[in-house]
Amino acid sequence: MALAAHDGGRIARLIALGVPVALLGGAYVSQYGFGLYPCEMCWWQRYALFLALPFALLAWVRPSARALTLLALFGILAGGLIGGLHAGVEYGWWEGLTACTTTTNLSGGNALDAILDAPIIRCDVAPWTLFGISLAGWNFLISVPAALLGLMLLRRKEG
Repeated sequence: MALAAHDGGRIARLIALGVPVALLGGAYVSQYGFGLYPCEMCWWQRYALFLALPFALLAWVRPSARALTLLALFGILAGGLIGGLHAGVEYGWWEGLTACTTTTNLSGGNALDAILDAPIIRCDVAPWTLFGISLAGWNFLISVPAALLGLMLLRRKEG
């Protein structure tokens, strides 16, 4: 049974909303639940997903506006490609574009002590892997195919 074009648009909207929600949810569980703080390149991936979310939400409010789903899918694709770049840096395939970053907690204490005690979060070191694949690698492996599938579904003509 062939997939109707309107079903393809609905599935594309599900991808456009579900992927950023799932990946950002996982990122925040990793950060706050397991202490895996993001480096600068991790934030770049999150920014692309943050950008995709409002377009995905608006696409559900106005399903006839395919451009909203398209913009959300491009945000997911961008985040995934940044994840691929980041994974390559982590695996030593190429050099990164940025210096290491750090997180600080300045609440109620001495600012200098907080800065000096803050952990250094390196972009070229994977803090955690599953089956040898880093979080950035998983982002790439999830985001890019999902975004391409959503884009393919949006290309279908409504008939």
